[in-house]
Parts: sequence; structure tokens; C-alpha cells
Amino acid sequence: MKLCTFTHGRRTRIGVVVGELVIDLPAVAPGLPDDMIAFLAAGDEAMAAAREAQTKPDVAFPVADVTLEAPVPRPGKILAIGLNYADHIAETGAEPPKVQMWFNKQHNAANRPYGSINKPAVSDMLDYEGELAFVVGKRAKHVPKARTHEVIAGYCCGNDVSVRDWQAAARTMQIGKSFDTHAPFGPWIVTPDEVGDPHNLGIRTVVNDEVRQDSNTEHLIFDCFDHVEHLTKSFTLDPGDVIFTGTSSGVAAAMNPPQWLKVGDEVRIEIENIGFIEHTVVEEDASTVIG
Repeated sequence: MKLCTFTHGRRTRIGVVVGELVIDLPAVAPGLPDDMIAFLAAGDEAMAAAREAQTKPDVAFPVADVTLEAPVPRPGKILAIGLNYADHIAETGAEPPKVQMWFNKQHNAANRPYGSINKPAVSDMLDYEGELAFVVGKRAKHVPKARTHEVIAGYCCGNDVSVRDWQAAARTMQIGKSFDTHAPFGPWIVTPDEVGDPHNLGIRTVVNDEVRQDSNTEHLIFDCFDHVEHLTKSFTLDPGDVIFTGTSSGVAAAMNPPQWLKVGDEVRIEIENIGFIEHTVVEEDASTVIG
């Protein structure tokens, strides 16, 4: 099942994608909320109602006629792991991590799957990181690895967009990873039964028709289930939290010379059994905003 958040007729709500149609879930199953976090928090009964709604396309729209938003437009947490593919570690010259290395991306970075991404006014060192992302479906704490699959609502394509000079300037990396628009993900949440093995998926990043990254999630050092087990030892994961699982080799920073993203560049992230997201780099509006 492909769960999405979409806007049509100036109203945003959740839907399920079947073929070329988006079924309006609150319309065909009136008991369901129109917000993805509330839907996930409603648990297994809500998920079952969504599955039933797939067979009732009474209120549906062509995908081409709606705007697909970030599946979770305002996640409570966006977490991302660094140095999680051996080939990426090699190209950076870093030491392999002995423990998982996590950082936050602020919720303002969340971006729709086919939106634009800002080239910051304060930096020319803009980079892409094609990644498998997953969305937390259930409140979770101290989850043993054998049960971590129960926590994951589904999987998305993601781009951990990075501003490399700002990233390098702070130990936590957080500020360089959190610029507005710099966490596009989607185009939908694909449930685990439809994805299959999340640790055997082809993943590619294409910039202006040039393949920059070409790998497979089998090369993750710490896999998705490791992530849930490790994170929930520290803090609670909540429905709608988004987890970025790391990137492979081929980032712009490792090229000689670096091939930073420029205004007008098109970036596409493709993941097997999920789909793709695509975005254009635009100049950031550097106007002052207060209030």
C-alpha cells in the first residue's frame, strides 16, 4: 500500500495511491483522520481501514491532478545517520564508526517529493545524499531488534541535502543539515509488505541525467532494524517520525573537483520498489522574515 499526503482543491489530506489514482481516504472512510501523524497514531485499525479503502475508489483523483506533499508534512523528529555505507566512508577518508552516528534535521527542512530545494544564500557548497528513509508507525521505546519491524509504517525515498561548509563548521553537523527545504522525501510511504526486503533495494541518485550514486541498501553498515533498536534505547520514537538511513559513495563533495549543486540542477532519487523523488535547485529568497 502507498500512503500519501496530497493537496487538491486547496485542501490537504491523506490518501492511498492505487495505480494512477489517489483515493481520498477521509472521504471513503469517514472515520479516518485527514492528517498522517494522527492516522498512524490511530494504529492497526486505521491501517486496515485504509487497505479496505483501496477497493472503493468512490472519491479519487488522477495523481497528475494533485500536489503530493511530504508524506508527513511536519514530522515531530527527522533523524539521520552519518557514515553508514562502507563506500561512502572510504571516499570521505573517515574511520568506520563503532557506534551509530546520529544527527537531527529540523522539521522546517521537510519538503515535498517534487518540490524545489534552496541553494542557500550563504553557501555555494550544496550537496545531495540519496537515501532510503522510513517512517515510524508506532510509539516505541526499548524495542529489541527482533520486534523492530513492528515499528516501521513504511519506506520512502529521501535526499539528505547538505550544506558542506556549514556541516563541517559544527561537530553535530545539525545546522549544515537543517536548512529549509533540505529534507525532501516521499513520494509516498510504501508499506513493508509491498517493499519486500528493505535491505536489498537498488538506490540511485541522478543529477541532470548523470548517475552520481548507484548502490544497494544491502551495503548499509547498520540496517533499519539496528536503527530502531539503538534509537529507542535513548528516547521514544513517535508515529510520523522520519529516519534517514545514510548515503552511498558518489556525493559531490568527494568528486575532484567537487561538483556542487547549482541553481537549475535537477536531482532525482530512485529506489527499487518505492519510486522516485525529483527536485530542482532554486536560489533561496534571502529576504528577512519576522513574525
